[in-house]
Amino acid sequence: MQRPSPFVRHEPTGSRDDWETSAEDPGCRWRTLTSSDRTPSERLTTGVLEIAPGGCLRAHWHAPPEVYHVIAGEGVVTVAGVPHTVKPGATVFIPGDTMHGIDNRSRELFKIFYSFPVDSFAEVEYHYPAGGE
Repeated sequence: MQRPSPFVRHEPTGSRDDWETSAEDPGCRWRTLTSSDRTPSERLTTGVLEIAPGGCLRAHWHAPPEVYHVIAGEGVVTVAGVPHTVKPGATVFIPGDTMHGIDNRSRELFKIFYSFPVDSFAEVEYHYPAGGE
């Protein structure tokens, strides 16, 4: 297997074409930055999540651990039932198989960088509690 070569990817500032959305979390949109199915990368999947004012990423869990780093705005990240108010510069480690979610309770866009220790985002299977809680 050939090893990937180093590369730099700049997050587009004007284009909104590569944002992904989900019916489960209508105030959210994701932009994948590195994922082996899209970029010449391995063992690390990263991206940016934006949550509109008043929006949320519903409580969920997945097998791989995840790291959030807050880029803009202010929000509440709840991990294992414990809420944490976060703002730019905050980093949150979320162990695998741990329930977590995000609320943007501000009037500003909440933006985080996220990272998973997997080759591709397709390996991350989101699970939501029964009843959509």
